[in-house]
Amino acid sequence: MRDIRAVQRLHMWLETGDGMMLGLGRIQLLELVEELGSLNKAAAAMGMSYRAAWGRMKQTETVIGHPLVERSGPKKGFRLTPLGHEIVRMFRAWHKEVEAYALTRARDIFPWTTEPYTEEKPKVPSSA
Repeated sequence: MRDIRAVQRLHMWLETGDGMMLGLGRIQLLELVEELGSLNKAAAAMGMSYRAAWGRMKQTETVIGHPLVERSGPKKGFRLTPLGHEIVRMFRAWHKEVEAYALTRARDIFPWTTEPYTEEKPKVPSSA
């Protein structure tokens, strides 16, 4: 068999009958809101509109039943609520554990080299 170098990619999310709850994109959005203090800047860094980001955030908060972001500061920016921080932590832990297991199994099963996917952080536009 030829030398194949595969990269494992997993798409994991949680949903309910009420709709999409959490996925990697929403977690990245939450992380960027915390880092940048702005939903608008977080949306721009991910290449989406503010309206799309707001809609996704509100959908997740509706399904969970609690806010994950709150207004902060004099310019009305955003930050994560304590629950928002906890949701990010739990999702990242779950995602890491499942990816590690899947990588181990892929390496056990397939006759080629399988490497983990390295997540690229969205590029944050520099403020000029």
